[in-house]
Amino acid sequence: MGLFQPSSTAIIGAGIAGLTAGKMLSDYGVPYTCFEASDRIGGNWAFGNPNGSSSAYRSLHIDTSKYQLSFRDFPIPETYPDFPHHSLIKRYLDDYATSFDLLDRIAFDTAVVRAEHHDQGGWTLHLGNGERHDAEFLVVANGHHWDPRFPDFPGHFDGEVIHSHAYIDPAHPLDLRDKRILVVGLGNSAADITVELSSRSLGNTVHLSTRSGSWIVPKYMAGRPVDKYGAALPFVPRPVYRAAVNAFAEFISGNPERWGLPRPEHRFLDAHGTQSVELPLRLGSGDVSPKPNISGLDGARVCFEDGSSAEIDVIIYATGYNISFPFFDPEFLSAPGNRIRLYKRILQPGTPDLAFAGLAQSVPTLFPFVECQARLIAAYAAGEYLPPPAPEMERIITADEQRYLGHVLDRPRHTQQVEFFPYERQLRLEELPEGRRRAQAAARARELVA
Repeated sequence: MGLFQPSSTAIIGAGIAGLTAGKMLSDYGVPYTCFEASDRIGGNWAFGNPNGSSSAYRSLHIDTSKYQLSFRDFPIPETYPDFPHHSLIKRYLDDYATSFDLLDRIAFDTAVVRAEHHDQGGWTLHLGNGERHDAEFLVVANGHHWDPRFPDFPGHFDGEVIHSHAYIDPAHPLDLRDKRILVVGLGNSAADITVELSSRSLGNTVHLSTRSGSWIVPKYMAGRPVDKYGAALPFVPRPVYRAAVNAFAEFISGNPERWGLPRPEHRFLDAHGTQSVELPLRLGSGDVSPKPNISGLDGARVCFEDGSSAEIDVIIYATGYNISFPFFDPEFLSAPGNRIRLYKRILQPGTPDLAFAGLAQSVPTLFPFVECQARLIAAYAAGEYLPPPAPEMERIITADEQRYLGHVLDRPRHTQQVEFFPYERQLRLEELPEGRRRAQAAARARELVA
């Protein structure tokens, strides 16, 4: 693979991944244009985002503590609480964009309708305003929490159905007071929405259905955010780390069977845990009725796999998201089953003029994860980093997938999971230095040919 130094770069999306990519490209002196379908930055963290990408509900607080959330080169304000409200996250991103002069490089209200890849390399972006934009390098940062995934249960339901992506509060988009409500799922959004709607003041009857168990993780332990403890062990060998965390976390989480939920059939680190202080309390107080997986829908009645059933007015599916790229021809690139093979979760072998930012589920933190990805992307665009040849990239992709996914459940929500601390350390201490040496060797070879 030869040295890659594009003369023009385009970014799709001005969420956290697009912003950090733009900031790093600027640091390396790489010109770019960022296209954002909305009239504002923030993506998922722009509550009520006009482009429909935000899945933030009014009461949402981030589940990662500010100590793990912070960008490395733009510390989060010390005045922020441990677990900031979504409005504070948006303010933080606004301050980030302003501090690094990113706004002038963003074309707002400009959706990329189609990204056309040329056989000889390079791109033509077909924009929603009818214009076209040519670029030699494309960075995709369109996020992966905006295309809701719905389950398919047999039968027909006569009541109202929404996905958690559309949920805002008990009055929007539906009047969720004095209703019989079924929440399906056991992730963080399912827990938050269940807790909110089961407040006795709303007069609802709330059921929570899950097909499998999940470890319910408290946000605090001994008065400190739980994720501060995990961050203290970044250099412990991963098998030892997993064994220690599994045993300890399962002890402090407790057996979910005590609250009527199924006991997880997996160890703690084999799937995403559910962070909730209040869900065990609501289950233990009788405010929420736990239910197993749905077996069928029958008009206003929902039947469950344990033979029970319930009359339901509203179903809220908190069942995750699809990874999709509406601007790509599916024959060119798609992610069936939410799977896509990317080198270091960034580069696709055989397509040197394309990179992805933020297309991963980083545990326990996303913000510094996209920041370290953006650093590699910018070094690549500046000609200061070069990945290995495509066959070697494929081999390493397989090894990395085994490293990060070999121990987790085979579910759509886990296909892009990585552990942040070993990932960041490997990129910073190994991949970037090795890539710089490869780039320097390619530059010397080019000079000899010239």
